Amino acid sequence: MAKRAPAAEAQEYDVVIIGSGAAGLTAALNLADDYRVAVLSKGEISAGSTAWAQGGIAAVLEEGDTFESHVEDTMIAGAGLNDRRAVEFVVENAPAAIQRLADLGVPFNPGERDRFHLTQEGGHSRRRIVHVDDATGWAVQQALERAARAHPNITLAPNRVGVDLITDRNLAGDAGRRRRTDGVGFGRCHGLYALNRETGQVERFVAPATILATGGASRVYLYSTNPDASTGDGIAMAWRAGCRVSNMEFNQFHPTCLYHPQVKNFLITEAMRGEGGRLRLPNGERFMPRFDERAELAPRDVVARAIDHEMKRLGLEHVLLDVTHLDPDFVVGHFPTIYRRLIELGIDPTRQPIPVVPAAHYTCGGVLVDLAGRTDLPGLYAIGEVSQSGLHGANRMASNSLLECLVFGQAAAEDIRAARAREAGPEGRDRRAPAVRPWDESRVTDSDEEIVVTHNWAELRRFMWDYVGIVRTTKRLERAGHRVELLKGEIAEYYENFRVTPNLLELRNLVTVADLIVRSALLRRESRGLHYTLDYPETLPQAVDTVLTGER
Repeated sequence: MAKRAPAAEAQEYDVVIIGSGAAGLTAALNLADDYRVAVLSKGEISAGSTAWAQGGIAAVLEEGDTFESHVEDTMIAGAGLNDRRAVEFVVENAPAAIQRLADLGVPFNPGERDRFHLTQEGGHSRRRIVHVDDATGWAVQQALERAARAHPNITLAPNRVGVDLITDRNLAGDAGRRRRTDGVGFGRCHGLYALNRETGQVERFVAPATILATGGASRVYLYSTNPDASTGDGIAMAWRAGCRVSNMEFNQFHPTCLYHPQVKNFLITEAMRGEGGRLRLPNGERFMPRFDERAELAPRDVVARAIDHEMKRLGLEHVLLDVTHLDPDFVVGHFPTIYRRLIELGIDPTRQPIPVVPAAHYTCGGVLVDLAGRTDLPGLYAIGEVSQSGLHGANRMASNSLLECLVFGQAAAEDIRAARAREAGPEGRDRRAPAVRPWDESRVTDSDEEIVVTHNWAELRRFMWDYVGIVRTTKRLERAGHRVELLKGEIAEYYENFRVTPNLLELRNLVTVADLIVRSALLRRESRGLHYTLDYPETLPQAVDTVLTGER
């Protein structure tokens, strides 16, 4: 067995950000003028979910629209479980967030009379979605990334897979033996251990402030619109460090993912329905008016359940999204990315309907945070999809996700700046970092049974799809829970004996997330928003968050 190189020295920064999408880069850019910031990405810097976002960003920008209307639409879509304070905070800061992006060079589509062209999506009562054709996320990612690369105080560190957060239990000396120092988690967060994909070494990134911006966990399901990296890493790491996790039962399934044998995760944006697209059965029947008076503009949970119902009732593999009644030039001009991809696959959306199915799309629950993005663990923040901020409630409304990243990215940065000023004064950036123990590989070996990881990965995603999907029952959830427990034991044993690999780390995190989802779903004895169970089909009068508290 080849001898490993000695552990590298700890890398010290003022702030370490895990995740390089809209949330992480927004925070980095707001901090970099004053602090040294490291931004870690599991793959390439542009590989996260932000770049995949097609639809746009919601904000009150049209004359006649109001903050109150945006807030109420969000509360209705969230089935009353939203924290109104969080909703108002995000909505009121939305126009400024859009302006900051425009200032960075995001080329939002111009309107004929207004500065921006605004479209409408499910759940919104007005046109308030700014966009860059049907590739808004890519444009936002490129603008943020361009600015980050140009800033001398930002270090971009791609191909780093988070292993675990560094807390007081990881410190050298006596502090390393303490498991609990201030009643919350393991004392304080000091950064993280991260696996360098290129060297195979586990590195230490140490900082007084750490931000989780790792995205969601939709890859826990067999079918997902998300990139492969959406494996719930931040949620799992925060949970293991003692943070509370909330509302994990609310997994959003996007109603319209392309159904095609060669392409498994190509999203057909909700804006296509907002511009008049109609959902039909293979016989041409339009079915959404039977389920909701808002028809195709109903919130995503309603549309996804309706599609799921019709597919199961008729034994269909997919339904159809029809835009053939729209002006072909309009379809091509407004949805160029989708049009080009469909043409490549032999589908002309101006002449034939698009086959679509629901797919796991967004994690509405996550690490519990306040309006500054603070978690239970001092020194640790969580922003974007990894968090449960109170914005989304039981169902995320369309185009509020990138908005949350932008607003909370700035809020977390402002709180870190204020905290550093309180704690250390103007010389705080130079204070000595704690001595953190190197990653210990003295009792593990290289695995010769990688099939264990790939098999368990496939099994986990299959039973989560079958048992914990769009429509649930207690029996299915209990069956999933039993299987999760077995997998947890197998994976923990494997983790203890072999060197970490990217696949092993992701599987470890996915089984943790699956456990949190199933436990949360079993605790909710009602149907609300994205959580629909045949055993408890009614919605209770009072909306209450599901909050899980781990062993600390």
